[in-house]
Amino acid sequence: MDPQSIIARRVALELRSGDLVNLGIGIPTLVANYVPSELKIFFQSENGLIGTGPIPEQGMGHPLLTDAGGRPISALPGACTFDSAMSFGLIRGGHVNVTVLGGLQVDASGHLANWMIPGKMVPGMGGAMDLVTGARRVIVAMQHAAKGKSKIVQRCSLPLTSARPVDLVVTDLAVIGLAGGRMTLMETAPGVSVAEVMAVTEAELAIPDKVPEMKI
Repeated sequence: MDPQSIIARRVALELRSGDLVNLGIGIPTLVANYVPSELKIFFQSENGLIGTGPIPEQGMGHPLLTDAGGRPISALPGACTFDSAMSFGLIRGGHVNVTVLGGLQVDASGHLANWMIPGKMVPGMGGAMDLVTGARRVIVAMQHAAKGKSKIVQRCSLPLTSARPVDLVVTDLAVIGLAGGRMTLMETAPGVSVAEVMAVTEAELAIPDKVPEMKI
């Protein structure tokens, strides 16, 4: 299984029926593809849609139905659209149960940096700063390392997205919790040992006596 699918499948297990969930661009958008059919999840796109479904098949996208990154999405029966003011009112008002965001770095205190890519022009933070601050639960979905360098760092070197720590980090190698303000290794990916996770993690992790394998 490819790394992105491992991450998206594991994040999907964190969702509960009735949740209003915002999916960021990148890996988070894949989460909708792995939600069990028996769960009733209300996915929100911050540009003004509640009721997004799986990514449409090639050629089946509608030009007016896109995610916040401009990529095609589908709308389920009963979906509703609204303007950005209403969308961010929901986010800032604390009505979003879970947001799933991509990340460039997460540090040992749980701070996320996900909006500035070194050496590249970016339009700004987008909705990430509001989502990390306003959502009831924040899950980061990202690969554990990039170009051989850990993305789980002791302290972020990139600008922070928010002063609020995230709640959970899911990577292709591990699930890391932030309970009590300390990074704790909760699960390892199938076939990955604790030692292998530690070897590619810059931040100091608390390691329980028993670390179960990730269920996907």
